[in-house]
Amino acid sequence: MPLSNTVRLFTPINHCMKRCITSALLAISVAMGAYSVTPKATAEDHYVPTAENLEARKEFQDAKFGIFLHWGLYSMLATGEWTMTNKDLNYREYQKLAGGFYPSRFNAHDWVAAIKASGAKYICFTTRHHEGFSMFHTKYSDYNIVDATPFKRDIVKELADECHKQGIGIHFYYSHIDWWREDAPWGRTGRGTGRPNPNGDWKSYYQFMNNQLTELLTNYGKVGAIWFDGWWDQDQNPSFDWQLPEQYALIHKLQPACLIGNNHHQTPFEGEDFQMFERDLPGENTAGLSGQQISRLPLETCETMNGMWGYKITDQNYKSDTTLVHYLVGAAGRNANLLMNIGPQPDGCLPEVAVERLKKMGEWMKVYGETIYGTRGGFIAPHDWGVTTQKGNRLFVHILNLQDKSLFLPLGNKKVRSAVDFVSRRAVKIQKCQGGVVISFDNLPTEIDRVVEIQL
Repeated sequence: MPLSNTVRLFTPINHCMKRCITSALLAISVAMGAYSVTPKATAEDHYVPTAENLEARKEFQDAKFGIFLHWGLYSMLATGEWTMTNKDLNYREYQKLAGGFYPSRFNAHDWVAAIKASGAKYICFTTRHHEGFSMFHTKYSDYNIVDATPFKRDIVKELADECHKQGIGIHFYYSHIDWWREDAPWGRTGRGTGRPNPNGDWKSYYQFMNNQLTELLTNYGKVGAIWFDGWWDQDQNPSFDWQLPEQYALIHKLQPACLIGNNHHQTPFEGEDFQMFERDLPGENTAGLSGQQISRLPLETCETMNGMWGYKITDQNYKSDTTLVHYLVGAAGRNANLLMNIGPQPDGCLPEVAVERLKKMGEWMKVYGETIYGTRGGFIAPHDWGVTTQKGNRLFVHILNLQDKSLFLPLGNKKVRSAVDFVSRRAVKIQKCQGGVVISFDNLPTEIDRVVEIQL
């Protein structure tokens, strides 16, 4: 699907009275549920998160920025992570890729160091994608990085240990679908891989998944989240039961603070701890994957740094530094985290362009991180000019695309104690207006993000 390379906001309004009217309409929109609705419950027994889970949710919201890593056998083909099903590759032939998978340049320390330097607070890694290959040492299948490849090293173990060592969170992506296992029931994808039984053996496959999840939550230290994907594969079979409540209960029993999210593109189900949006900021649906209502759970937007999730040698369409920063700021202004994806190369290196982008984002975060980390979406709704984030009585106005030298802020009756440029700490011109204030600049802001800090 086509990507949106810019952060889409609302249309600007030029005059003070019109701005006031717009502000009132936005307030009505919020009150009617445009930005917050109650999560949908689907289980008979209501899920009650533990105190440590609730604290983990807060820490997750405070983190604001993570890096997604899609890596598996598919990187060797260099055509993206869906090649197995897109090209109807036979599952027995596809598994032969494992015999040549030897990422000699993989270095967990270098990966984590580069990602940490970007300002990201956690990594989400694909432990098992739809191709069915496990990137960790599992005793429930020989089709894994240690037993099936000459590399013989547990990638997930090395990465998790390094994350714990360097003080960055580790989250595990886990696919609910499998195009390789014969006991995995067929969905709408992976139908041409040559597996003999469309019905599979659900009881066997479900037990296999739960066994692997137990391994991941037992052998790899503290896990910040389990990131599920694939529920949508059975959307043409509405009677199919994924038995999620029991699986979710298992995860919370093993690690109560571990957050559960599911990329099902639906309003959250009972037992889930955060809500993700794919390729769009909350409230947008340009990619057609994020039309669900926005819950009160912590939010996360996942997006690709270039075009694909997995490594594709011809995909050099990397988003600019400006676009990436605008995505991060746009997510924070909507009270969401940004999970930005990189597809590692088959040799074990992160693409050079991706590393450069990480460096640039880190430089920006060193200056502006205080306006992102630990904040929540500001009470002023997103506009075309930008967004606001908030920390207590400090309101950070992120000006991303202002077409005028003045900006109306619908503060209502709130009293402004001070308004300063965040970087220079110089006072910003401010004038009271009906329904709020107008801040003025000597010159049109041209920075990636001009931030004005307002003390209320």
